[in-house]
Amino acid sequence: MRCVIALMQHETNTFSPLPTNLEDFASIVGLPSPPRQALAREKYGSAEFAFSAMIDEAEAHGADISVPIAAYAEPSGKVSASAFEVIAEAICEDVRQGCDAVLLDLHGAMVTTASFDGEGELLKRIRAVDADVPIGVALDFHTNLTADMAENCTVIDGYRTYPHIDMYETGLRAARSLFAIMKSGRKVKTCWKAMPMMTHMILQTPARQPMKDIMDSAIKAVDDGVVLNASVFGGFPLADIPHVSLSALTVEYEDSENGQSLAESLCMEGWRRRKDFVYQPESLEQSVKKAGALSSYPVVIADHGDNCGAGGSADDLTVLGEMVAQGLDGIVAGPIWDPTSVAKMIKVGEGAEITLSAGGKTDVPAIKQKGFGLSVTGRVSKITDGKFVITGPMQTGLEVNLGPTAVLKNDQMELVLCSERWEPYDPGCFTHAGIDPLRKKYVMVKSRQHFRAGFEPLAQHIILAAGPGVCSSDYSQFEYKNLSHPIYPLDSSFESVPDE
Repeated sequence: MRCVIALMQHETNTFSPLPTNLEDFASIVGLPSPPRQALAREKYGSAEFAFSAMIDEAEAHGADISVPIAAYAEPSGKVSASAFEVIAEAICEDVRQGCDAVLLDLHGAMVTTASFDGEGELLKRIRAVDADVPIGVALDFHTNLTADMAENCTVIDGYRTYPHIDMYETGLRAARSLFAIMKSGRKVKTCWKAMPMMTHMILQTPARQPMKDIMDSAIKAVDDGVVLNASVFGGFPLADIPHVSLSALTVEYEDSENGQSLAESLCMEGWRRRKDFVYQPESLEQSVKKAGALSSYPVVIADHGDNCGAGGSADDLTVLGEMVAQGLDGIVAGPIWDPTSVAKMIKVGEGAEITLSAGGKTDVPAIKQKGFGLSVTGRVSKITDGKFVITGPMQTGLEVNLGPTAVLKNDQMELVLCSERWEPYDPGCFTHAGIDPLRKKYVMVKSRQHFRAGFEPLAQHIILAAGPGVCSSDYSQFEYKNLSHPIYPLDSSFESVPDE
């Protein structure tokens, strides 16, 4: 059996000012372009990705495995059409060589400069090459599901967690389902439903209500044998595209009749809880004041408005500026994306005193925001290559490349500045530079939810700080032009049950 296995991951914030080019699909692992074949397996095959699980399961079935490409980019703006063509063609060309199965680790929220639906476009192209080859796909929980995705696969399975600590398990479910279906010789069908809802990501996690019961119902249906696979997708609302939604998808044998009713019931439960998915942040001043009143440490302060894990630049220092203004000390903050400042720190060297205009290099025209930085004086206490291996529960085993990284230290803080954007969901971003977060009073990270994977076990308290940025939970800031209307909660009068 010849099996084609590939990775193509990008969550596109269409309001982000940062374009996504081919090299961005390789920078996080320190390469100039996305790796292929043996190098792809070397970089991702031992980490906790759906991709690596698919390889492991295919090997367990004795398959001859081909990896045409592994392309993974941090969330940012639209993917260039040329980058998408390179990635998609690499996969399609491998399928053209002939194969018995295709396994894909995709995201589900890719937007390109030529298409609202990158994953759907890829799947249609594969189907044009081979209309019958079995295709199994793992999707991110933040998928904005489309008909092209649902109708051009044999199996789809989505992450059940947020932070996404079950990437590997999702890949196993998708691969095992696909091989079981192939062995059975029976035909299957996908059933799906999408609700016109923009759920706020801070309130999406299946670990807590209002999402917990919905996801638990989907998992129980699979465990009880009601359907083969069932997935709930919270959706990604920071995309100006027609198919933003909360959705559910099931896979079942063609002669079964449970899938559509299950998908619809899961979505209707989401609709009934729609008001519970609307997040109302407190003011930044109040959040920092609350942090300053605490007396047990460390306190993790999560700046979720400028989170590169949802497309932010990770260089706006408004939240850190408020912390400084309120007199907080014992701070570690980062990693802040500022290659210009890193280069200056490297030039003067470790131990040197320097004054920097840190951060604030990126404007966000979509929300009329100017970059906000801080003038900081301190000592260059550490310079590193920015490389470390994740030991926490999300993407465990991946060697991250922050690029050249430097630490600026003064009496109030340690500021970690890096050359590549990365959402901090593992303390390695600090510990690799000799900083122990447990010895700090305040740990300021730019993240919405994923930081909980590595930092929640360390934190005495967690404060969510609504700093400005392209990842803001205030959707009224964004000028949506392509959304399908009506949609909740933007259309506040939209209260009736959507048509079946």
